[in-house]
Amino acid sequence: MARHIAANFVNLLIVLLVIAGGVFYWAKSEFSKPGPLENSIYIEVPRGGTVKGLSNQLEEQGAVSHGLIMRIASDYNGQASQLKFGNYEIPAHASMADILNIVTKGGAGSFRFVANYRVGIRGAKMILSEREAGSGEVTKLAEFDEGGELPKAYTDLVAAKTPIVYRITAAEGATSWQIVESLKLADFLDGAFENIPPEGMLSPNTYEVRRGTLIADVIEQMFEAQKRILAEEWENRSEGLPFDTPEDALALASIIEKETGVAEERAEVAAVFVNRLNKGMKLQMDSTVEYGITEGKGFLNRGLRRSEMSKTTPYNTYIIEGLPPGPIGNPGREAIHATLHPNVSNNLFFVADGSGGHSFAETLVEHNANVAKWRKIEAEKRRQDQQNSGN
Repeated sequence: MARHIAANFVNLLIVLLVIAGGVFYWAKSEFSKPGPLENSIYIEVPRGGTVKGLSNQLEEQGAVSHGLIMRIASDYNGQASQLKFGNYEIPAHASMADILNIVTKGGAGSFRFVANYRVGIRGAKMILSEREAGSGEVTKLAEFDEGGELPKAYTDLVAAKTPIVYRITAAEGATSWQIVESLKLADFLDGAFENIPPEGMLSPNTYEVRRGTLIADVIEQMFEAQKRILAEEWENRSEGLPFDTPEDALALASIIEKETGVAEERAEVAAVFVNRLNKGMKLQMDSTVEYGITEGKGFLNRGLRRSEMSKTTPYNTYIIEGLPPGPIGNPGREAIHATLHPNVSNNLFFVADGSGGHSFAETLVEHNANVAKWRKIEAEKRRQDQQNSGN
């Protein structure tokens, strides 16, 4: 009898092991095979989120069929405690294994809605966009100026606490005052900020923030980035430059940033300034004169007057010799690099050529000829504008 009972127990044990093995391999297959999601979706893993909460959310959205398998597998793989806070795009037919890898590796977040706050010399503008999951196609939903009325498309998302990634893009050449004033008008930033950082020490770039970020934290990030860039570029500078400090380099880079928007010209414009400084020639740049008038607070929406050109200020490079006492805006890394790695040339002059770039010259005779061409282009443009306004 005992032998019969033992035999039955062994048989039962074998059956249970076979069943357990079958369940294991079925669950393993379910975990790894393509999921039921027909179209890509966006999900958010909140701070302190759990795999249980995530799997329930994914089941509701039709991204996984068996949330329990996902939870057990995450415990088995050691991924249950590795969830990274953020927003993620889950592609169509992603397996549970794929999804866990996405939400535990972290990295750059994927948001459906992006608000880009673009700060320039004439104020800031917000562009709200929606990115379609799967295709990546971007649709602009709204565009509005700083301090203006917020559009319904934007306020509805904010009221619903819909995840939005905010990107602040500071343009090259914007002054520290202009950047701070625009940040103070951003509805998604918090905190007061009164002190204006040193001119030139805010790195123009794109910074990703979340709603409620302190203005001071954004400014600190810009400042530290520019500090690092200036140190790196100064360390690798060319020899024989006519200035001795990183601060002087930053001042010249800010002028280059104002004088040309053509990337390929920066090193040649730098060469002109280096040549003039080496020869003891005045820089004679309108952009520095304007800064001496505005002190970086706003901009002149007109040309300079003769009285302004002859007004003595520390920034009037038609009067002072050498560099102004400091930067006239915040230059980007490319302008700083060009300043510290100028082209080798004999050019001493440049003037606009009508195409967005400049004509360079070694002699005053050549320069005057280029100026005459530019004035002719300006005159023709004024004539066409008058004709168009009369139609």
